[in-house]
Amino acid sequence: MTLRIVTGAALLILLFLALYFGGWVFSLLWIACVCIALAEMFNVLKNAGHEVLAWPTWFALIIAIPGFLLLTEVESLLLLVILVATIIFLIITRIMFREDPKLEDLTTSIIPLFAVALPGMSLLGMTRIEPIGLQRVMLSLAFFIPVLGDTLAFFVGSKYGKRKLNETISPNKTIEGAIGGLAGSVLAAVLIYFIGKLAGVNMPTIANFLVLGLLGGIAGQIGDLFASFVKRHCGIKDYSHIFPGHGGMMDRLDSILFAGTLVYFYQALPWI
Repeated sequence: MTLRIVTGAALLILLFLALYFGGWVFSLLWIACVCIALAEMFNVLKNAGHEVLAWPTWFALIIAIPGFLLLTEVESLLLLVILVATIIFLIITRIMFREDPKLEDLTTSIIPLFAVALPGMSLLGMTRIEPIGLQRVMLSLAFFIPVLGDTLAFFVGSKYGKRKLNETISPNKTIEGAIGGLAGSVLAAVLIYFIGKLAGVNMPTIANFLVLGLLGGIAGQIGDLFASFVKRHCGIKDYSHIFPGHGGMMDRLDSILFAGTLVYFYQALPWI
């Protein structure tokens, strides 16, 4: 437990520093994190016996990185659609023409694209941020909604958890913990709203933040459950062991990738 707390505190400090410096510092750090998480996902699927086709997703990532950093938001979304269509076509075509094509190899080849690469790139689109502004607020939301949600889910679930959320996928998660996690996500959104107001940022209404906190919390928990589902399928406890007490990069990013994607698309819509 002590090792887990120390590692968690170190990661939190690193996150604060990355958000503080922002810009290229944050972008490069985030790209490295996404690449490690993607490699972990492909690795566990391959070790589980799947003949995963990885190169199309890596190709999409290489193309998407400069695109999301340099293009406008509309252009980035158009690039995203084109890349998704192209990569799915390449994966389907290549696997169908294998000597022994298997449907599970097709699905496991597409999972890393949608679970890691594309969510990672959507968050990258929010790293083009000024020193203080709404984009930095939104980027902070993308991280702290799932982080505080995960934290409260752990403590509430540990103390009050009785009813299992989904024992087959994740036996330690409880309904009480999930409710506590949602409360933590909403709390994170409210705190960031008032911090932004104090910093003089021209903020949307607090109603937007309450909605983002709730929906982002739900998305983060779905991401967490999905990552656990993949681990259960592959017969592993953690994606890797690079963070003592916390597992791998994917173990830390699962909820952030899903919640961050929701925040990205929500803030891109005209009502915010």
